[in-house]
Amino acid sequence: MGDLERDTRLSGENGRYTITLSDEWRLLGPNGGYMAAVALRAAGMEATIRRPASISCHFISQAKFASADVVVTAHQKGRRAESFHVAMSQEGRPVLQAIVRTAIAGPGVEHDVTGMPEVPPPSALKSFLDHWDGPLDDTITFWQNIDSRIIYPERINEMEKTFPPNLLEWYHFQPTATFDDPFADACRMVILMDTFTWPAASNAHPRENRTIIGVNLDVAVWFHRSAKDAPWLLCDYESPIAESGLVSGHGRVWSEDGRLLASGGAQVLCIPDPRVNQP
Repeated sequence: MGDLERDTRLSGENGRYTITLSDEWRLLGPNGGYMAAVALRAAGMEATIRRPASISCHFISQAKFASADVVVTAHQKGRRAESFHVAMSQEGRPVLQAIVRTAIAGPGVEHDVTGMPEVPPPSALKSFLDHWDGPLDDTITFWQNIDSRIIYPERINEMEKTFPPNLLEWYHFQPTATFDDPFADACRMVILMDTFTWPAASNAHPRENRTIIGVNLDVAVWFHRSAKDAPWLLCDYESPIAESGLVSGHGRVWSEDGRLLASGGAQVLCIPDPRVNQP
């Protein structure tokens, strides 16, 4: 099992850092949200304002579970906001580019017309493993790091059926659920907003005999509130359109007491599934 804070911790100083990408966050390769989380932590190493406001990240090439160099450049360091460019590379090959914004907390206009979907609390629901009756792929380590509570269990095993292209589930990072460092804690939202475009979209298509997968091109997240007092996160995600090989998704993250914590989205590129023998 991985640990989000430990596995995104970097070494270095003065805008130049290194990290060994952890195999505990494997899907086919390193999870994109995990890589974006590393970029967010790197910006946090340089930030004077300790409140992440947003991240926008592009995935340039397939990363490896190996040492990576991360360079952080400050484009703005004002009294109320900062902007950082983050570039990750491996052996001179670029793998990620990101922009991270920070913003100071202060007075301003305030309103909140959001409303969390009406769903059972996580304590009233069962986990994915309680519902799944198929084999488990031990090479996919990512899912060991996040516990789940499933609201629509009928979607798990009925592979021949289709459902609306959305996802609504509770998630709890383990072994540590929340973090005092605001950049480390915001990494939880980054991983959720990156990971679930493809699972949401694929609900609309039978999983039997599927020969394609989705790989993320980018992810963007806006952080609205601190989440360090919210161990369970409701991921409320949908994929409204998929066409010509591109799949779009956007979502929101809620606390158990109904506060909107973050929103964002990602875009996915469809490619042949390398695990399937293609004709």
